[in-house]
Amino acid sequence: MRKLVYVLVAVFVCVSCQNKQGTNASGDQSEEAPKVIDYSNVKEKSFSELFTEIEPNQIKESPFDLFPKINGVVTAGDSTVFNSMVIGDGALGQMIGKYVTICGLRGSRYTLEILLKEHHYTMSFFDEQFRDQFILFGQSSGRDSDKMATTTLTPVSTPSGNMTYKEARLVIECDLAQTHTVSLDEVYNADNKKFYEDAYNEVGSYHKIVMGDITHVWVRK
Repeated sequence: MRKLVYVLVAVFVCVSCQNKQGTNASGDQSEEAPKVIDYSNVKEKSFSELFTEIEPNQIKESPFDLFPKINGVVTAGDSTVFNSMVIGDGALGQMIGKYVTICGLRGSRYTLEILLKEHHYTMSFFDEQFRDQFILFGQSSGRDSDKMATTTLTPVSTPSGNMTYKEARLVIECDLAQTHTVSLDEVYNADNKKFYEDAYNEVGSYHKIVMGDITHVWVRK
């Protein structure tokens, strides 16, 4: 009987501690502070130490969060020559029986030039703490500047030889499936048409809609 009493007391204490941790003085649920990942030794780790592979349909993040909220970069090239650009417009889905990514890239982008040459690329997504670093990829062109040297992010090759960054939370590798150049004759929404017209007036080329077949998906361990 005495052993049973001890067990009940222990259970009560554990439950009480858990309840205290989840509430503040007023009894309300406490808010968690933004999670900051300790990546102080990331540069010393290999790709396999940092990432594990999942199936495309196991991606937990909603596309509605990945592209407009979390944001990421498209990277094309290999360890000898590669370039990254910020992407805010995109989608995940299925086309012709395959899992795909879809994104719209300005026709003047150097990353797009490499992508069209190599036919392989990655889409890498990051935690908020790295925003000030990956956003640099959208502030200048790698064609006429060494913008890849302006970030503290750590480039790394995937097992397939594509480039991404050790600090990424999610990496999607793609084989280029098809591209379509935007034609204003086929843009029916007035806001969309103005967007593409303004972009053309700025750089002298229309956007490319890029669709890639997903070959690998990696998530941070």
